[in-house]
Amino acid sequence: MKREDDIRQAVRDNYTKVAIKLNSSNNCCAPNCCDPSENQSITIDELSQKMGYTAEELASIPDGANMGLSCGNPQAIADLKKGEIVVDLGSGGGFDCFLASPKVGPTGKVIGIDMTPEMISKARRNAEKPGFNNVEFRLGEIEHMPIVDSSVDVIISNCVINLSPNKPQVFKEAYRILKSGGRVAISDVILTTELPESYLNDMNLYSGCISGAISIKTYEEYLKDAGFIDIQIIPKDESKEFIREWQPNYDLENYIVSAIIQAKKA
Repeated sequence: MKREDDIRQAVRDNYTKVAIKLNSSNNCCAPNCCDPSENQSITIDELSQKMGYTAEELASIPDGANMGLSCGNPQAIADLKKGEIVVDLGSGGGFDCFLASPKVGPTGKVIGIDMTPEMISKARRNAEKPGFNNVEFRLGEIEHMPIVDSSVDVIISNCVINLSPNKPQVFKEAYRILKSGGRVAISDVILTTELPESYLNDMNLYSGCISGAISIKTYEEYLKDAGFIDIQIIPKDESKEFIREWQPNYDLENYIVSAIIQAKKA
């Protein structure tokens, strides 16, 4: 339990720093999913377009909501419908929540969950902008979601579950809050081969969406054990292009790849 707590605190500390950094400047550039840096040559919006978001989508959200913390686009596979209730795990500044808002419409609802108070504060300020009355943000851990049982149609998440030190619990919680027939649409980092021991023990790499990644087989096992069916996990080989830039001193593209993950609750 101590290692889990240490990991969780390290991740929280990292994202607190990111939130504070981007609160002071919305003009940062982003080399990786978890630690934007103005020393890179690609902007956050440019990176997001490489991940499948359109320029129109990026222009539709509040300034500062897109913090460059993605590894894909769960919106592309979520197939959101009017009136649905959506939960975003690890919502950060509210990026995917604000994109989901018009898709579910005024009869729907979008709830973002994040364990970092600074991120929740930032997202709530963003939600005060006109047009997002159906969006709210709740402070909480994705291993213990502040959501009632069987109340959610869709769960989305973007490069967050890999950060959890207790992924089986995350999937059990996801299953608990979904309605019968509910679904998950996730972008996440997965392992393509075992990481070196030195990578596994590097807390900075864990907070950087790397050392906590699991294989497709393990991901499938955790989802099945939680009760999910119709599981699909599709690696996105093209993601190696931007993964290579996350930590230039490491050969990360040889070990991890972004993937889209879909599953349903019976």
